[in-house]
Amino acid sequence: MNDKNLTHATGAPVVDNLNIQTAGPRGPALLQDIWLLEKLAHFDREVIPERRMHAKGAGAYGTFTVTADISHFSKASLFAEVGKQTPAFVRFSTVAGERGAADAERDIRGFAVKLYTDEGNWDIVGNNTPVFFFREAAEVVGSDRESHLRDLYECIESGEFPRWKLCIQTMTEEQARTHRHNPFDLTKVWPHGEFPLEEVGVLELNRNAENHFAEVEQAAFSPANVVPGVSFSPDKMLQARLFSYGDAQRYRLGVNFNHIPVNAPRCPFHSYHRDGAMRTDGNLGSTLSYFPNSFGEWQDHRQLHEPALALDGDAAHWDQSVVEDHYEQPGNLFRLMTPLQQQLLFQNTARAMGDAPVMIKHRHIVNCSKADPAYGDGVAQALGLSLVAQELENAK
Repeated sequence: MNDKNLTHATGAPVVDNLNIQTAGPRGPALLQDIWLLEKLAHFDREVIPERRMHAKGAGAYGTFTVTADISHFSKASLFAEVGKQTPAFVRFSTVAGERGAADAERDIRGFAVKLYTDEGNWDIVGNNTPVFFFREAAEVVGSDRESHLRDLYECIESGEFPRWKLCIQTMTEEQARTHRHNPFDLTKVWPHGEFPLEEVGVLELNRNAENHFAEVEQAAFSPANVVPGVSFSPDKMLQARLFSYGDAQRYRLGVNFNHIPVNAPRCPFHSYHRDGAMRTDGNLGSTLSYFPNSFGEWQDHRQLHEPALALDGDAAHWDQSVVEDHYEQPGNLFRLMTPLQQQLLFQNTARAMGDAPVMIKHRHIVNCSKADPAYGDGVAQALGLSLVAQELENAK
């Protein structure tokens, strides 16, 4: 790549700036055509509001270090050799709470990783959904509403840098086509016995943010931010998130949010995006503002075309719930729990459903019984209910 290449605002190269992605030469446009959506959505948005979700969070800088060779799986440059390091920024958060919410409240935990690679930014955006909640957390909420933020900050300041291993699972295309579950259903896991974890590297956080608003509040992450060697799966939730994250950030931070230092790529980046609120970098000066042109300015990268993705079937609203097994994996998880963990699950479920109508409680018990009869029986006992024989028979 040279300094005249056309790129996304994140620094990743633009493959084709003249032809949009469609399902066949005469088919409809695809939602995963991120360059098309990025260009269409480049217009003014209003001033910064609070994040719609994940409003309360903390962030820190660190380094991702490759510890195992996976270059045979991905051509992404950050995996090019063992020992290669890539700077990173990570934000941890709750999900439903507003900015003033307590860290230890009972809630899903979110995490987002921004890797500043030499081919552009790669964002890994996800949730870590816990299964067990202990009631003692309420005591932590009352004594320190920033308990998790404080713990992260103090660990880094004291030199006790938090570290995590990054692992991947791999599946061949043939296995994906024939697997008993849809491998791109985000409500399912890939069983470790069939698809073992393979270590890739280590992420270490070793520097706190200097200014919370500038570096944590204005940090923007999106699963659409990928680099060559990383691509999108047909996961239906991911397909919608590819547009939604960037669109929400244009609303929250403004159309030029990728020029905010915490979001800007560390590699050279070029696009034809001009103007917009809070443009502070000179607005590309007197360089050309149109494409194609005869002066070699910022060209797309036809050589980086991804292999074609084979598609089949009719365009329709497909209801996967009628063909997918939704009970095998919850049952497996239940049977992996210790008796104490199972009892806590029963009690937490009963506490959460205490005010629900009896018919809803019965319906939930039936669903639990389909995963494992002992699961349904435990929830029923915790709720002080019992199912009639016919209901249990229907649950099998």
